[in-house]
Amino acid sequence: MTLLFVLCRTPNIDRLAKEGVKLTQHIAAAPLCTPSRAAFLTGRYPIRSGMASSNRYRALLWNAGSGGLPVNETTFAKVLRQQGYTTGLIGKWHQGMNCEALNDHCHHPSNHGFDYFYGMPFTLLNNCQKNKPPELDAALQAKLWLYTQIIALAVLTVIIGKLTGLISASWKIVACFALAGSLFFTSWYSSYGFVQYWNCILMRNYDITEQPMKLERTTALVLKEAVSFIERNKHGPFLLFVSFLHVHIPLFTTEKFLGKSRHGLYGDNVEEMDWLVGKILDAIEKEDLKNNTFTYFASDHGGQLEAQEGKVQLGGWNGIYKGGKGMGGWEGGIRVPGILRWPGVFPADTVIDEPTSLMDIYPTVAHLGGGIVPQDRVVDGRNLMPLLQGKVQQSEHEFMFHYCGSYLHAVRWHQKDSGALWKAHYVTPIFHPEGAGACYGRGICPCFGEGVTHHDPPLLFDLSRDPSEAKPLSPRSEPLFDTVISRIARAVQEHRQTLTPVPQQLSLYNIMWKPWLQPCCGTFPFCWCDKEGDSAHPAL
Repeated sequence: MTLLFVLCRTPNIDRLAKEGVKLTQHIAAAPLCTPSRAAFLTGRYPIRSGMASSNRYRALLWNAGSGGLPVNETTFAKVLRQQGYTTGLIGKWHQGMNCEALNDHCHHPSNHGFDYFYGMPFTLLNNCQKNKPPELDAALQAKLWLYTQIIALAVLTVIIGKLTGLISASWKIVACFALAGSLFFTSWYSSYGFVQYWNCILMRNYDITEQPMKLERTTALVLKEAVSFIERNKHGPFLLFVSFLHVHIPLFTTEKFLGKSRHGLYGDNVEEMDWLVGKILDAIEKEDLKNNTFTYFASDHGGQLEAQEGKVQLGGWNGIYKGGKGMGGWEGGIRVPGILRWPGVFPADTVIDEPTSLMDIYPTVAHLGGGIVPQDRVVDGRNLMPLLQGKVQQSEHEFMFHYCGSYLHAVRWHQKDSGALWKAHYVTPIFHPEGAGACYGRGICPCFGEGVTHHDPPLLFDLSRDPSEAKPLSPRSEPLFDTVISRIARAVQEHRQTLTPVPQQLSLYNIMWKPWLQPCCGTFPFCWCDKEGDSAHPAL
C-alpha cells in the first residue's frame, strides 16, 4: 500500500479518522514493503531479524526463495493466539514461504501465529497483469535478453560459417556451443519468463486456489474473505489483519471504479480501497462489534515516485514530504497515515503530533490482549495506549533510526524538553536526473555505492520548523548544531551496541528462485489451477 496524499474521495477513511485518533508523525521502520512489514509484525527494526539487506535486493523476489521472516521471531499474532484469540490474515504477506523443502512452510503465516490465511503470499507486480512491461528485476532481464541475442547471433554466425566453409570447427563443437547458449537461455527464462505463474498466486492456508491469480476478481475475493472471517468469529476475541493489495502498481482496479476519480488510475485505485475499508467497517457494525473493536489503518511506506507510465504518475504523491518509496531517510518514504479508532476508549476527532511508529502496534495489541512482550530480545515499539488515551502528552520515542536496507541513513531525535524534532541524514540517495526528486533513471533509489552521498557532518533539519526538509541547518544558522549532532552520534553508538549478528534473510542465495521450493497446484512445472470459479463477482 502506498501513501495517501492525493486528494481523492475517501469518505470511509475520513470517517475512521473522525471517529478516532489521527497520528501525523507515524513512521514506518523501512521505506520498502518486506522489511517494513517484518518490523510491523515483530515490533523490531528489520535489521534485528535479518530482514534488512546489504545488497541491492531489499525485498523478497520469489515465492520460491528460501528467505523470510525467521521462525524464531514472535509476531503480535502469535502473542494474541496464545491468549485465546482467533487470528487471521487476509491479503498480502510478502514475508516468505519455505526454507529448505517444498511445503516446510517455515515462513508461512500459519507458522507466525495466524490461524487462517487467505491471500497473496507474494506482492503485486506488473508481471501479474497482461500487457504490462515486466517489473521484477527489469534491468537484469534486459541484460539477459541482450546476452541471449548476442549468443544466438554468434551461434547462427558459426553455423553459417561452417556451412559455407569459412569456419573449420567440427559440428561437435558447434553443437556444444549451441547447447551452451540454450542452457543459458533456459536457466534464466525458466524463472523470469513465468513470473505470473510463479509469484502471482492466491492461497487459502496451505492450498493454492488460483495459479496464476485472476486480478479482475481478487478485490471481491479479499473482501468476501474478510467479511466472512468477521462473521465466523464474532462471538469470541479475534485479530484480523487485512493487508490490501491496493494501492500498488499495476493499480488493478475493477470496472466499477475505473475512471471515476479526478486523479486517474491511482485515484481510482485509492477510492476503491476506501470502498473496501467501508465494507469492512460495515461488517463490524453489522455484528455490533464497533464499540468492542480496536481498529487501525496505516500504510507500510510512502509512494513510489518513480512508478510512471509515460507521463502518467502511478506511484502516488507524498505531498510536502521529500522523497518516497525505497529512500532510507527522507520523510516521503517513511511518514505514513496512522488512524486508530475505539469508541469509548479513544477520544474522537483527535490529532496527535508526537512521533509514533508502526512498530508500536506490537506492544499495544499485546497489552490489550493480555499478552506479554518477549523479554529475551529487544523490542523497539512502545505501547501507545497512554498516549492515545491522553494519559501522557509525549511519545516514549526519543530516537528513531531510519535504515535503507542494513545501512543507517538517518536518525530523528525528539528533544522533549524543547519540542524540537531534529533529523540528521548521514547518507542520502543521489536523485536522477540532477535536480529531480527521485531516482527516475534507476526505478528505485539505492542504499549504498555510487548512487548515494555520504554527509560529514550530517545534513541536519528541524522537522518541527521544516517538515519538507528543504533547508539544511549549519553551525552558522543553528547555534545548537554541534550539540545536536554530538547527541545523535552518541545515540547511534548506543543503538548499534544493541544489535547482534543474525542470518541474512535477503542474501543473494535466499532471494534467488529455487524451482524445488516453487509452490505449485499441479505437477511442477505445470502449475495452474482455478478453484474459485466465479463465486466472487456478486460481492461487487
